[in-house]
Amino acid sequence: MTTTIHAYASPSADGDLAPTTIERRDVGPHDILIEIKYAGICHSDIHTVRGDWGPQPYPLVPGHEIAGIVAEVGSEVTRHAVGDRVGVGCMVNSCGECKNCRVGDEQYCVNGMVGTYGATDRDGTVTQGGYSTHVVVTEDFVLGIPEGIELDVAAPLLCAGITTYSPLHRWGAGPGKKIAVIGLGGLGHMAVKIAHAMGAEVTVLSQSLKKQEDGLRLGADHYYATSDETTFTDLASSFDLIINTVSARIDISAFLGLLTVDGALVNVGAPAEPLPVNAMALIGGRRSFAGSMIGGIAETQEMLDFCAQNGIGAEIEVIPAEKINDAYERVLASDVRYRFVIDASTFA
Repeated sequence: MTTTIHAYASPSADGDLAPTTIERRDVGPHDILIEIKYAGICHSDIHTVRGDWGPQPYPLVPGHEIAGIVAEVGSEVTRHAVGDRVGVGCMVNSCGECKNCRVGDEQYCVNGMVGTYGATDRDGTVTQGGYSTHVVVTEDFVLGIPEGIELDVAAPLLCAGITTYSPLHRWGAGPGKKIAVIGLGGLGHMAVKIAHAMGAEVTVLSQSLKKQEDGLRLGADHYYATSDETTFTDLASSFDLIINTVSARIDISAFLGLLTVDGALVNVGAPAEPLPVNAMALIGGRRSFAGSMIGGIAETQEMLDFCAQNGIGAEIEVIPAEKINDAYERVLASDVRYRFVIDASTFA
Protein backbone atom coordinates (compact mmCIF):
# COMPACT_ATOMS: atom_id res chain seq x y z
CA MET A 1 0.00 0.00 0.00
CA THR A 2 1.07 3.58 -0.63
CA THR A 3 -0.16 7.09 0.03
CA THR A 4 -0.36 9.83 -2.61
CA ILE A 5 1.10 13.20 -1.61
CA HIS A 6 1.84 16.53 -3.27
CA ALA A 7 5.37 17.42 -4.34
CA TYR A 8 7.50 19.38 -6.81
CA ALA A 9 9.60 17.36 -9.25
CA SER A 10 12.13 17.93 -12.00
CA PRO A 11 10.96 16.21 -15.21
CA SER A 12 14.39 16.25 -16.89
CA ALA A 13 17.86 17.77 -16.71
CA ASP A 14 16.70 20.88 -18.55
CA GLY A 15 13.10 21.14 -17.35
CA ASP A 16 11.67 23.39 -14.63
CA LEU A 17 10.42 21.81 -11.44
CA ALA A 18 6.65 21.54 -11.43
CA PRO A 19 3.82 20.39 -9.14
CA THR A 20 3.13 16.68 -9.14
CA THR A 21 1.97 13.83 -6.92
CA ILE A 22 4.12 10.95 -5.71
CA GLU A 23 3.59 7.79 -3.73
CA ARG A 24 4.97 7.27 -0.22
CA ARG A 25 5.08 3.79 1.27
CA ASP A 26 2.82 2.96 4.17
CA VAL A 27 4.40 3.20 7.61
CA GLY A 28 6.17 -0.04 8.50
CA PRO A 29 7.08 -1.26 11.99
CA HIS A 30 10.29 0.82 12.13
CA ASP A 31 9.11 3.74 9.97
CA ILE A 32 8.17 7.30 10.81
CA LEU A 33 5.77 9.45 8.79
CA ILE A 34 6.85 13.09 8.90
CA GLU A 35 4.64 16.03 7.99
CA ILE A 36 7.21 18.30 6.35
CA LYS A 37 7.08 21.93 7.43
CA TYR A 38 10.18 23.29 5.68
CA ALA A 39 12.64 22.07 3.06
CA GLY A 40 15.92 23.84 2.34
CA ILE A 41 17.28 24.36 -1.16
CA CYS A 42 20.85 23.08 -1.40
CA HIS A 43 23.22 23.73 -4.31
CA SER A 44 23.44 19.92 -4.52
CA ASP A 45 19.76 19.85 -5.47
CA ILE A 46 20.54 21.99 -8.51
CA HIS A 47 23.61 19.98 -9.51
CA THR A 48 21.62 16.76 -9.22
CA VAL A 49 18.44 17.64 -11.07
CA ARG A 50 20.39 19.33 -13.87
CA GLY A 51 22.49 16.22 -14.42
CA ASP A 52 25.82 17.79 -13.44
CA TRP A 53 26.70 14.67 -11.45
CA GLY A 54 25.37 12.15 -13.93
CA PRO A 55 22.03 10.77 -15.21
CA GLN A 56 19.10 10.83 -12.80
CA PRO A 57 15.88 8.80 -12.47
CA TYR A 58 13.39 11.45 -13.60
CA PRO A 59 10.90 12.64 -12.59
CA LEU A 60 12.85 13.48 -9.45
CA VAL A 61 11.78 15.24 -6.25
CA PRO A 62 14.89 16.82 -4.67
CA GLY A 63 15.39 18.10 -1.13
CA HIS A 64 17.55 16.76 1.70
CA GLU A 65 17.19 19.52 4.28
CA ILE A 66 13.90 18.50 5.85
CA ALA A 67 12.29 19.75 9.06
CA GLY A 68 8.87 18.71 10.26
CA ILE A 69 6.62 17.02 12.80
CA VAL A 70 6.12 13.31 13.40
CA ALA A 71 2.62 12.42 12.17
CA GLU A 72 2.68 8.63 12.65
CA VAL A 73 5.08 5.99 13.98
CA GLY A 74 5.42 2.30 13.31
CA SER A 75 4.55 -0.32 15.90
CA GLU A 76 8.19 -0.92 16.90
CA VAL A 77 9.49 2.66 16.82
CA THR A 78 11.18 3.71 20.06
CA ARG A 79 13.14 6.85 19.21
CA HIS A 80 10.37 9.30 18.33
CA ALA A 81 6.70 9.90 19.04
CA VAL A 82 3.82 11.65 17.30
CA GLY A 83 4.25 15.41 17.66
CA ASP A 84 8.05 15.36 17.94
CA ARG A 85 10.05 17.97 16.03
CA VAL A 86 12.33 16.07 13.67
CA GLY A 87 14.59 16.38 10.68
CA VAL A 88 15.93 14.30 7.82
CA GLY A 89 19.21 15.03 6.07
CA CYS A 90 21.08 13.68 3.06
CA MET A 91 20.54 9.96 3.67
CA VAL A 92 17.61 7.76 4.61
CA ASN A 93 19.21 4.32 4.88
CA SER A 94 22.42 2.29 4.82
CA CYS A 95 23.36 -1.36 5.19
CA GLY A 96 23.90 -0.98 8.95
CA GLU A 97 26.37 -3.86 8.95
CA CYS A 98 29.63 -2.75 7.28
CA LYS A 99 32.62 -1.47 9.25
CA ASN A 100 31.72 2.16 8.57
CA CYS A 101 28.08 1.83 9.56
CA ARG A 102 29.06 0.06 12.77
CA VAL A 103 31.19 3.02 13.91
CA GLY A 104 28.63 5.68 13.04
CA ASP A 105 29.92 6.63 9.60
CA GLU A 106 26.78 5.63 7.72
CA GLN A 107 27.50 8.33 5.14
CA TYR A 108 30.48 6.24 4.01
CA CYS A 109 28.59 2.93 3.98
CA VAL A 110 30.73 0.39 2.11
CA ASN A 111 27.62 -0.94 0.40
CA GLY A 112 26.38 2.54 -0.46
CA MET A 113 24.31 4.79 1.75
CA VAL A 114 20.83 5.56 0.42
CA GLY A 115 20.46 9.22 -0.51
CA THR A 116 17.28 11.06 0.37
CA TYR A 117 16.42 11.42 -3.29
CA GLY A 118 17.47 9.83 -6.56
CA ALA A 119 18.79 6.67 -4.89
CA THR A 120 17.62 3.06 -4.80
CA ASP A 121 16.31 2.19 -1.36
CA ARG A 122 16.62 -1.25 0.24
CA ASP A 123 13.15 -2.18 -1.03
CA GLY A 124 14.13 -1.37 -4.62
CA THR A 125 12.17 1.87 -4.91
CA VAL A 126 13.70 5.20 -5.94
CA THR A 127 13.84 7.71 -3.10
CA GLN A 128 12.08 11.04 -3.49
CA GLY A 129 13.08 14.03 -1.39
CA GLY A 130 11.77 16.81 0.75
CA TYR A 131 10.10 19.10 -1.78
CA SER A 132 6.87 17.45 -0.67
CA THR A 133 4.27 17.47 2.06
CA HIS A 134 5.25 14.19 3.75
CA VAL A 135 8.05 11.64 3.85
CA VAL A 136 8.38 8.15 5.33
CA VAL A 137 11.81 7.33 6.79
CA THR A 138 13.13 4.48 8.92
CA GLU A 139 13.57 5.69 12.50
CA ASP A 140 17.35 5.20 12.51
CA PHE A 141 17.71 8.10 10.05
CA VAL A 142 15.33 10.55 11.72
CA LEU A 143 16.91 13.25 13.88
CA GLY A 144 15.47 15.17 16.79
CA ILE A 145 15.39 18.95 16.40
CA PRO A 146 15.93 20.56 19.83
CA GLU A 147 13.45 23.10 21.09
CA GLY A 148 16.12 25.81 20.92
CA ILE A 149 15.92 26.00 17.11
CA GLU A 150 12.93 27.04 15.01
CA LEU A 151 12.08 24.55 12.27
CA ASP A 152 12.62 26.95 9.38
CA VAL A 153 16.20 27.87 10.37
CA ALA A 154 16.88 24.26 11.39
CA ALA A 155 16.14 22.76 7.95
CA PRO A 156 19.46 23.83 6.34
CA LEU A 157 21.39 22.44 9.29
CA LEU A 158 20.54 18.94 8.02
CA CYS A 159 22.98 19.45 5.14
CA ALA A 160 24.80 22.80 5.33
CA GLY A 161 25.16 22.55 9.09
CA ILE A 162 26.55 19.02 9.29
CA THR A 163 28.65 19.40 6.12
CA THR A 164 30.63 22.16 7.84
CA TYR A 165 30.40 20.96 11.45
CA SER A 166 31.89 17.55 10.65
CA PRO A 167 35.28 18.73 9.28
CA LEU A 168 35.53 21.54 11.82
CA HIS A 169 34.99 18.99 14.58
CA ARG A 170 37.26 16.33 13.07
CA TRP A 171 40.15 18.67 12.34
CA GLY A 172 39.99 20.29 15.76
CA ALA A 173 38.58 23.77 15.34
CA GLY A 174 38.62 25.49 18.71
CA PRO A 175 40.39 28.08 20.87
CA GLY A 176 43.86 28.92 19.60
CA LYS A 177 43.13 27.64 16.08
CA LYS A 178 43.07 29.86 13.01
CA ILE A 179 40.38 28.77 10.58
CA ALA A 180 39.66 30.14 7.10
CA VAL A 181 36.42 29.63 5.19
CA ILE A 182 36.48 29.96 1.41
CA GLY A 183 33.17 31.39 0.22
CA LEU A 184 30.33 32.96 2.19
CA GLY A 185 27.29 31.20 0.82
CA GLY A 186 24.91 28.54 2.10
CA LEU A 187 27.73 26.35 3.41
CA GLY A 188 30.20 29.12 4.17
CA HIS A 189 27.95 31.13 6.44
CA MET A 190 27.28 28.03 8.52
CA ALA A 191 31.02 27.28 8.72
CA VAL A 192 31.64 30.78 10.04
CA LYS A 193 28.92 30.53 12.68
CA ILE A 194 29.97 27.09 13.85
CA ALA A 195 33.73 27.76 13.89
CA HIS A 196 33.14 30.96 15.84
CA ALA A 197 30.99 29.11 18.37
CA MET A 198 33.77 26.52 18.73
CA GLY A 199 36.10 29.33 19.80
CA ALA A 200 38.36 29.50 16.73
CA GLU A 201 39.71 32.67 15.11
CA VAL A 202 37.78 32.80 11.85
CA THR A 203 38.71 34.41 8.53
CA VAL A 204 36.50 34.56 5.44
CA LEU A 205 38.17 34.35 2.04
CA SER A 206 35.73 35.61 -0.58
CA GLN A 207 36.10 36.87 -4.15
CA SER A 208 35.17 40.39 -3.10
CA LEU A 209 34.40 42.41 0.00
CA LYS A 210 30.70 42.86 -0.82
CA LYS A 211 29.62 40.50 1.99
CA GLN A 212 32.22 41.71 4.50
CA GLU A 213 29.68 43.31 6.83
CA ASP A 214 27.66 40.09 6.87
CA GLY A 215 30.72 37.95 7.48
CA LEU A 216 31.79 39.95 10.50
CA ARG A 217 28.23 39.97 11.85
CA LEU A 218 28.03 36.18 11.53
CA GLY A 219 31.18 35.68 13.60
CA ALA A 220 34.21 36.15 11.35
CA ASP A 221 37.16 37.98 12.88
CA HIS A 222 38.70 38.88 9.51
CA TYR A 223 37.55 39.13 5.91
CA TYR A 224 39.73 39.19 2.79
CA ALA A 225 39.09 39.42 -0.95
CA THR A 226 40.78 36.67 -2.96
CA SER A 227 40.59 38.85 -6.07
CA ASP A 228 43.31 40.95 -4.40
CA GLU A 229 46.61 39.20 -5.10
CA THR A 230 48.18 40.62 -1.93
CA THR A 231 45.80 38.43 0.10
CA PHE A 232 47.84 35.36 -0.82
CA THR A 233 51.14 36.95 0.19
CA ASP A 234 49.85 38.66 3.32
CA LEU A 235 48.22 35.47 4.61
CA ALA A 236 50.86 32.93 3.55
CA SER A 237 51.32 30.11 6.10
CA SER A 238 48.60 31.54 8.38
CA PHE A 239 45.90 28.93 8.88
CA ASP A 240 45.64 25.63 10.69
CA LEU A 241 42.54 24.64 8.73
CA ILE A 242 40.81 25.91 5.61
CA ILE A 243 37.27 24.82 4.72
CA ASN A 244 36.51 25.23 1.01
CA THR A 245 32.75 25.58 0.57
CA VAL A 246 32.81 26.69 -3.08
CA SER A 247 31.13 24.45 -5.65
CA ALA A 248 33.23 25.80 -8.52
CA ARG A 249 36.79 25.36 -9.71
CA ILE A 250 39.34 27.44 -7.78
CA ASP A 251 43.14 27.48 -7.58
CA ILE A 252 43.58 24.95 -4.80
CA SER A 253 47.38 25.19 -4.88
CA ALA A 254 47.23 28.92 -4.16
CA PHE A 255 45.03 28.33 -1.14
CA LEU A 256 47.26 25.52 0.11
CA GLY A 257 49.98 28.14 0.44
CA LEU A 258 47.92 29.81 3.16
CA LEU A 259 48.26 26.79 5.46
CA THR A 260 50.75 26.41 8.27
CA VAL A 261 52.99 23.35 8.46
CA ASP A 262 50.70 20.35 9.01
CA GLY A 263 47.67 22.44 8.07
CA ALA A 264 44.75 20.96 6.15
CA LEU A 265 42.50 22.25 3.40
CA VAL A 266 39.23 20.34 3.45
CA ASN A 267 36.93 20.44 0.46
CA VAL A 268 33.20 20.31 1.18
CA GLY A 269 32.04 22.09 -1.98
CA ALA A 270 31.48 19.66 -4.84
CA PRO A 271 32.27 21.21 -8.22
CA ALA A 272 31.50 19.21 -11.33
CA GLU A 273 35.05 19.86 -12.63
CA PRO A 274 38.29 18.34 -11.27
CA LEU A 275 40.47 20.43 -8.93
CA PRO A 276 44.13 20.06 -9.99
CA VAL A 277 46.74 20.30 -7.23
CA ASN A 278 50.44 21.11 -7.48
CA ALA A 279 52.17 18.44 -5.40
CA MET A 280 54.79 20.93 -4.23
CA ALA A 281 52.06 22.96 -2.54
CA LEU A 282 51.51 19.91 -0.31
CA ILE A 283 55.08 18.70 0.05
CA GLY A 284 56.50 22.11 0.93
CA GLY A 285 54.63 22.39 4.19
CA ARG A 286 53.59 18.83 5.02
CA ARG A 287 50.11 20.02 4.21
CA SER A 288 47.00 17.94 3.57
CA PHE A 289 44.27 18.32 0.98
CA ALA A 290 41.24 16.38 2.15
CA GLY A 291 37.56 15.98 1.49
CA SER A 292 34.55 15.60 3.75
CA MET A 293 30.95 14.80 2.96
CA ILE A 294 28.30 14.96 5.69
CA GLY A 295 28.39 13.34 9.13
CA GLY A 296 26.88 10.15 10.44
CA ILE A 297 23.56 10.18 12.27
CA ALA A 298 25.11 10.45 15.74
CA GLU A 299 27.36 13.33 14.68
CA THR A 300 24.45 15.08 12.97
CA GLN A 301 22.45 14.88 16.20
CA GLU A 302 25.51 16.22 18.04
CA MET A 303 25.60 19.14 15.59
CA LEU A 304 21.91 19.93 16.11
CA ASP A 305 22.38 19.90 19.88
CA PHE A 306 25.48 22.12 19.56
CA CYS A 307 23.57 24.60 17.40
CA ALA A 308 20.69 24.70 19.87
CA GLN A 309 23.06 25.29 22.78
CA ASN A 310 24.78 28.12 20.91
CA GLY A 311 21.73 29.73 19.33
CA ILE A 312 22.83 28.85 15.80
CA GLY A 313 20.44 28.60 12.88
CA ALA A 314 20.78 29.27 9.16
CA GLU A 315 20.21 32.71 7.66
CA ILE A 316 17.21 32.06 5.46
CA GLU A 317 14.70 33.42 2.99
CA VAL A 318 11.42 31.49 3.14
CA ILE A 319 9.68 31.05 -0.22
CA PRO A 320 6.52 29.35 -1.53
CA ALA A 321 6.87 26.32 -3.80
CA GLU A 322 5.98 28.35 -6.87
CA LYS A 323 9.24 30.29 -6.45
CA ILE A 324 11.55 27.24 -6.56
CA ASN A 325 12.72 27.74 -10.14
CA ASP A 326 13.41 31.42 -9.51
CA ALA A 327 15.30 30.45 -6.36
CA TYR A 328 17.50 28.04 -8.36
CA GLU A 329 18.54 30.83 -10.70
CA ARG A 330 19.22 33.13 -7.77
CA VAL A 331 21.39 30.47 -6.08
CA LEU A 332 23.43 30.17 -9.26
CA ALA A 333 23.79 33.96 -9.34
CA SER A 334 24.80 34.03 -5.63
CA ASP A 335 21.70 36.13 -4.96
CA VAL A 336 20.63 34.68 -1.64
CA ARG A 337 21.70 35.39 1.93
CA TYR A 338 22.11 32.59 2.64
CA ARG A 339 19.69 29.72 2.20
CA PHE A 340 16.31 29.43 0.55
CA VAL A 341 13.80 27.43 2.58
CA ILE A 342 10.51 26.28 1.07
CA ASP A 343 7.32 26.51 3.09
CA ALA A 344 6.05 22.96 2.61
CA SER A 345 2.42 23.96 3.17
CA THR A 346 2.57 25.49 -0.33
CA PHE A 347 3.17 22.11 -2.00
CA ALA A 348 -0.45 21.15 -1.43
